Amino acid sequence: MEVVQVLHMNKGNGDTSYAKNSTVQRKIISFGKTIIEEALLELSSNYDIDSMGISDLGCSMGPNTLSVISEIMDIVRATSGHLRRPVPEFRLFFNDLYSNDFNYLFMLLPAFYKMLKEEKGIGSQCFISGVPGSFYGRLLPSNSLHFVYSFSSLHWLSQINTVE
Repeated sequence: MEVVQVLHMNKGNGDTSYAKNSTVQRKIISFGKTIIEEALLELSSNYDIDSMGISDLGCSMGPNTLSVISEIMDIVRATSGHLRRPVPEFRLFFNDLYSNDFNYLFMLLPAFYKMLKEEKGIGSQCFISGVPGSFYGRLLPSNSLHFVYSFSSLHWLSQINTVE
């Protein structure tokens, strides 16, 4: 069984727990950081966005999800300041399969909102939603997203889907 699949199966205290395997995700995230920075810089430079829609596809169950989004918000805030534009509000959509327990992620939100307010000055400018479902189909309305990323779900795209 692949490590990425294990991360989605169990958040408990066993050998396959999210806590014991989240370093794999952190490594994957660190590889993509430069690409994210470049894409967000280009997006923020070319468009004046009042309300930015961002979606994380397939990795919405633990603290890494919030650390990535925090970094994305930092990049957008810095770029907005450099361009002398107001920081947009953030609409964040965390997607995973129906079987994902979003409650674990949602339990982390009070501390996340507190950190946003106290450390980043982003209080009521952040709206977070869980969006269960497969990204093979449509998840959100038209024109609702500006930036979409996925770190640990792309392995599913390589699987062959057959209809019998």
